[in-house]
Parts: sequence; C-alpha cells; structure tokens
Amino acid sequence: MAQASATRMGARRRWRWLAFLPLVLMLVLGSVFWLNMGKDPAELPSALVGKPVPDFDLPPLPGRADGLAAADLRDGQPKLVNVFASWCVPCRIEHPVLMELQRQGIPVVGINYKDEPAKALAFIGQLGDPYSRIGADRDGRVAIDWGVYGVPETFVIDREGKIVLRFPGPLSPEIVRDRILPALAGAGG
Repeated sequence: MAQASATRMGARRRWRWLAFLPLVLMLVLGSVFWLNMGKDPAELPSALVGKPVPDFDLPPLPGRADGLAAADLRDGQPKLVNVFASWCVPCRIEHPVLMELQRQGIPVVGINYKDEPAKALAFIGQLGDPYSRIGADRDGRVAIDWGVYGVPETFVIDREGKIVLRFPGPLSPEIVRDRILPALAGAGG
C-alpha cells in the first residue's frame, strides 16, 4: 500500500511540469510576435528578385484579346506587373495610383488572381483600366510561382524580364515616389 502511494506521488511529480507548458508556449509565441511587430510587411523577402520572371502563359479575360505571358515581359521595356482581384479591397484603394501611372506612360500589366472573369471585367469597367495586358490566373498557380503572398502585389520588371522589386500591399503615391519610380529608373525606364 505504501509502495503504491509512493508510485502515484512520483507519477504526479513527473507530470506536474505539464501544468507550466501552456505558460511557456504563450511566452515563446508572445516573444516571437513582439520581435516581429515592428517589421514592415513590404520587406518580406522575395527569392525571385534579380531573377527572370517565372515562365507562364495566361489566357485573357473574356472579351479581351491580350492575355499575358512571360515573353511579354522580355520586350526591352521595363514595366510593372500588378497582381489584383475584384474582391480585394486594397486593390480598389490602390487603383487610382495605377491609373495615374498609366497616364504617365508607365506600362502596367495585370495578373487577375483567383477571380471570376465577369467580376474582374466589371472591376476595371467601373474603376478604369490601367493595364495594357491582363492575364487571368483563375487557379492562382502563376501567382504561386511568383511567390505572391496575397493581393495586391506589384513587381518591377527590367528590360530583360528580370524582377527588380517586389512590393506587397496597396500602392500609394508615396510608395510610388520612394520605391517604384527609383526601381523603374534602375530597370532602364
């Protein structure tokens, strides 16, 4: 009897540390969040910067004759590739900035991400069409190859079809001035 009681006491002591496990996990996770709180999501690394655009060939949206392929980005002219969707609220917020870039003569092409074609056409019909070409990435496979985390994302492509800059999130006039235009100038634009 005494031996059984001692065995139970030893078992309880061995498992007592489990009571502190949630606290330890919470402290570890809290530390990770705290250390990453001040980081800019625009600084997320892209393994594709400095490399040629991934090979792809996307069909056009219905009623458009364009579509978009990797070869279209290797035509000797720097350009922006904007990944967008009609269901994306930040895409609506950045849209006037894209329209202004297009008015300034900066070539903007679009990858329509996981969108219904009719809604994508209504989106650009309502807000304006800044895109010289649009490829429909219905299943999101091309966006995965580009390393897209979410929409919107914008890439600066140089004359040779290499990715110079990746910017996740909506463009603003300040971002265009401070990040996009310098990258385009460095890309030969």
